[in-house]
Amino acid sequence: MSDRHILSLGCLGLVLLFVASLFIGAGDLSFRTIANGEMDGEALRLLLVSRLPRTVAAMLAGASLAVAGLLMQMLSSNRFVEPSTIGTTEAAGLGMVVVTLLAPGALIFVKALVAAGFAIAGTAVFLILIRRLRLKSGLLVPLVGLVLAGIIQAAAHFVAYRADLLQSLGAWSSGDFSMVLQGRYELLWIGAMLGSVALIAADRFTLAGLGRDVSVNLGLAYERVVALGLVIVSAIAAVTVATIGSIPFVGLVVPNLVTMTMGDNGRRIVPFVALWGAILVLGCDVLGRLLRYPYEIPVSVIMGVAGSALFLMLLARRRTAHG
Repeated sequence: MSDRHILSLGCLGLVLLFVASLFIGAGDLSFRTIANGEMDGEALRLLLVSRLPRTVAAMLAGASLAVAGLLMQMLSSNRFVEPSTIGTTEAAGLGMVVVTLLAPGALIFVKALVAAGFAIAGTAVFLILIRRLRLKSGLLVPLVGLVLAGIIQAAAHFVAYRADLLQSLGAWSSGDFSMVLQGRYELLWIGAMLGSVALIAADRFTLAGLGRDVSVNLGLAYERVVALGLVIVSAIAAVTVATIGSIPFVGLVVPNLVTMTMGDNGRRIVPFVALWGAILVLGCDVLGRLLRYPYEIPVSVIMGVAGSALFLMLLARRRTAHG
């Protein structure tokens, strides 16, 4: 199947999910009402203030998290890492706890900025660890990341417990679009802009994934490219956590599925990774609204179950291929 056919199929799926997302929920809003021009003021507010922002937020979060996962895999030269498995997301959550404790009245942008700083630190620690440990098996890399993530998460829970912020930490640790409204999701556009930067610099990230020695010999400013990738991944994780909470495995599942079918050319696959990331998260959000209608299951729960199962399948497949 050609790139054009894959892109067309993905766009069609995204459009169908977009329309479905607008009309699925506890509120009284139907396609027939809009088509017949019978929408009243309350229905219009529901559409513009809640359903449309929620749908766009799911698309933006999915696309940016998928791209962040792809970049992290390139920088670490490992297919089984992403922000939620290496401590990046957990570090962003710790940053949110700290800034809320020290400056509870700070603007959400300031909180996201502080969370991004913590996320950069957490991601840098992971990269330093895997380089110094020089693990012989690539399967051990995500295990190191999970251990680091557990340590950071334990620290965040300790601080939150002492400061009576466990409820807030729980909101940042569990992705949920039910509270997304107009004016409360716009930070996610930053993730979309950073994803565009990743597309522009895709060739450099692809070279950086070959390792420091190879990329330097090819004339690449390796340290600068790694620093740029680190900032992009951390900022995406921070704005996502600050806006809707953590959504696991998006950056793991989507890049692996795309690279399995389309190869490793960064410039070619970044748009497809973003597209299918948006489809996956929006689809999980719609499914979460349908399974217990009119109640909802958070998107992080749906994605956690599906993503963890696929994560284990990918690990088993990698072990079989090298066994």
